[in-house]
Amino acid sequence: MREQMQYDCLVVGAGPAGLACAIRLKQLKPDISICVLEKASSLGAHSLSGAVLEPDALEQLLPQWRTQYSGMVVAAKHDQFRYMSNNKAWPLPLPPPMRNHGNVIVSLGQLTAWLGQQAEALGVEVFAGFAANQPLFDTQGTLIGVQTGDMGVNKDGSEGSNFTPGVDIIAKLTILAEGCRGSISKQLIKHYQLDSGKAPSSFGLGFKELWQLPAGRTQPGLIQHSAGWPLDNATYGGSFVYHLDNDRVYIGFVVGLDYQDPRLSPFEAFQQFKHHPSIKSLLLDGEILSAGARTIAAGGWQSLPKLEMPGGLLIGDAAGTLNVAKIKGIHQAIRSGMCAAEHIAETGTSIGFDKRWRNSSGGRELFKVRNIKPAFKHGFWWGLINGAWETLTQGYSPWTLQNTQTDGERLKKLDEYNSPNRQWVSRELPPRDRLASVFFANNAHEENQPVHLKVNDTSICATRCISEYGNPCERFCPAGVYEMIADANGKKQLQINSANCVHCKACDIKDPYGIITWTPPEGGSGPNYQDL
Repeated sequence: MREQMQYDCLVVGAGPAGLACAIRLKQLKPDISICVLEKASSLGAHSLSGAVLEPDALEQLLPQWRTQYSGMVVAAKHDQFRYMSNNKAWPLPLPPPMRNHGNVIVSLGQLTAWLGQQAEALGVEVFAGFAANQPLFDTQGTLIGVQTGDMGVNKDGSEGSNFTPGVDIIAKLTILAEGCRGSISKQLIKHYQLDSGKAPSSFGLGFKELWQLPAGRTQPGLIQHSAGWPLDNATYGGSFVYHLDNDRVYIGFVVGLDYQDPRLSPFEAFQQFKHHPSIKSLLLDGEILSAGARTIAAGGWQSLPKLEMPGGLLIGDAAGTLNVAKIKGIHQAIRSGMCAAEHIAETGTSIGFDKRWRNSSGGRELFKVRNIKPAFKHGFWWGLINGAWETLTQGYSPWTLQNTQTDGERLKKLDEYNSPNRQWVSRELPPRDRLASVFFANNAHEENQPVHLKVNDTSICATRCISEYGNPCERFCPAGVYEMIADANGKKQLQINSANCVHCKACDIKDPYGIITWTPPEGGSGPNYQDL
């Protein structure tokens, strides 16, 4: 019999959505008991975002945050948007959704840690280093909580000397705030068919690095975005460079995981982008301080699953509330967390939350930009023109564009796609390879724990996949987790380097056969991002 802990509300995931929900609920109902579970070793260790923050939602939640917050805050001062070839950059008009007047650049990891402190000060019990392993149901099929993962299990499944069984955490309501492609959220969406009648979700894979540069090279508050090289016009994606204080910059790249080219490597595309003349001159003689990768939910309004279920609800990126047109999700996550808390405080149930969110300011924001991302599947320029139209009409076009395939289904086979010449150049800037990049993520996995990346038929990898797609897992994974290794007879077989995993979830999304399932490793495992 496992130990049980009981609460009024359980929040799975200590990101901005989950913590905003816990904080707001405690503000409204001080006597309610709330538990927040976080799989990372500490709050913020798995948090990664651009991160330009629209502060309105945070100011509503914690009006004194600007005077009390001790983390980095850099006011946005100037925006640039450019289209790039391999050696030139042309300025483009700045799309209105990307204007950042009044916004601030923050570290999501720092902000998350601070929000955790505010939650604990209100009496919320926050447990870092505990991964939710599976949902729990009562005899009527109602969600009643989660079971945390066992600790101290050996790679062969046996109990180690430090084995500790997981705990059943029981709650009247369970709020899923796991972030993009959350493992429990994915199970519950399927179990309750919450995505019935919805367009397939679409995602992006984002990379981010923090650089220390020579003195005087940055312009604090400058926000730069680009599209174009090294991606072709048929592949959605783009870059960001955010100039910080103390001669530092955030630099990153996002590739839409709906890309069709089986030979594309998103990690290599990011490293190529850093060698554009305008970027290389900025970074030269600088030093990487931290690096990471994470998927983002880019499906928008038409891909939002139903956000309520018996005994639970979905918020933040677990639901898909990110505004991809703005390239921002933090304010939407906070909004959805607050909306959930207010709904629970008023009703004591999950029923009705879906409608409430869709009618809220966050839901209306998603509806207005619902057609911007889907149009880019017809190419960059068509997407840009459509984006201008949607902005002009404020989203009131009499149609809603739909995704019809999952990102994995969008991938073409090798003989079906002529990969373009991306004009890639020789690389000088670090990291030299994916393993070097993983080093900057400060990864920590107990080597003897079971492999948490489940491939339900590895024979496909060495037969169909190698001939049909050329094993794209070796390319779409940013951390070198998947590797085809030749045995003594020269036959290749899949090797899973699970200790490299940075928990981005790209494999769970982009695998064209749908045979990879990301599951949480032992609590506390994974990256320990510093100031990302």
